[in-house]
Amino acid sequence: MPAYHSAFNDDPDVRFVGNMSLLPIKTRIRGPAPLPFDENAPDIIDETLDLFRANSLFRNFEIKGGADRLLIVLILFVSDSLLKISQAKTVPTQLEATKSLNTLAVDNFPLPGEAGFPLNAHYAPPATRMDGDYLRSYLVQVRQETAARLVERLYADGSGKPSKWWMCFTKRRFMSRN
Repeated sequence: MPAYHSAFNDDPDVRFVGNMSLLPIKTRIRGPAPLPFDENAPDIIDETLDLFRANSLFRNFEIKGGADRLLIVLILFVSDSLLKISQAKTVPTQLEATKSLNTLAVDNFPLPGEAGFPLNAHYAPPATRMDGDYLRSYLVQVRQETAARLVERLYADGSGKPSKWWMCFTKRRFMSRN
């Protein structure tokens, strides 16, 4: 059974940096991400959170386009976020988790082509320094929005604890990396 791919791979009007798509997102966080045409349609972040648990079960993932590359980066970020929440000394409240994940989202992280980027073999580096700066600011904005939506899903039941149905994926290794 193959992994689930992004529905945005066939979008014709998408900007690329390297070989990664920079897709529109629904957000209130300031940044360079383009706004979607339809506010009610799901975006790449919704798709990432919907496909995270299913795709986490796969060690192999065939990349079919630039949107899949962005999906992989976001899945790895969600995995890191769940790991950060699970490693807290006490079970974090929703506010503590929000602060912790927002800090993780804006922390320095490697871009494609830099040492430390997890899947460098599958990504082309940005062509210029300006493209690299644009990609970094785009990814910071997308990571912040992903963290905010992830916390909403984790604490949706109102118990004040993260959902065990999400936290059980902290030990899963997507594409043999965690």
